Amino acid sequence: MAYEERGQDGGSWFQAEPAFSLEFFNSVSAEADASIIDVGGGASLLVDRLVEQGRRNVAVLDVSNKALGLAAKRLGTNPAVTWLHQNLTTWSPERTFDVWHDRAVFHFLVEPNQRETYLNLVRSCLSPGGALVMAAFDIDGPHHCSGLPISRYRPDELAELLPNWPSYSAPTSQCNRLAERSRCSPR
Repeated sequence: MAYEERGQDGGSWFQAEPAFSLEFFNSVSAEADASIIDVGGGASLLVDRLVEQGRRNVAVLDVSNKALGLAAKRLGTNPAVTWLHQNLTTWSPERTFDVWHDRAVFHFLVEPNQRETYLNLVRSCLSPGGALVMAAFDIDGPHHCSGLPISRYRPDELAELLPNWPSYSAPTSQCNRLAERSRCSPR
């Protein structure tokens, strides 16, 4: 697994501060009791920042037990956080969430059946009126990230995948700068 090979801050996904995610997140949810899931959250500092903001119902899902362990060790025992060691494409959620956050999974789903499974999960476990905060690489972005192939999307393509959902897209230049800082390989 990537965390075993590269460590917490050695992967292309590492952010010293999850400012971009927090900006989007805070624009969609202000309630401390909102149920939140960060899919692919691993050892990200986003969970730390959400707990620091007083969030009391945060779940972090990742396929890497090592990554979750790093974050859990950093935070210590905290009743506000649930750690879910799961493969998202085979996970069967037992609850719904008010906010679904993903900046690390969807673009790695390169097969149509994987993407459909993901979208069905979002539809089934996002609470009515809930918010989806999802980042994916723009069509002008890299073809690979962390040595793996990725799917790239125009904002209108993402909107078509989730019709009737409000959407916002950051300027491509901002997303590409984020990709460059994340050390993802260009074409």
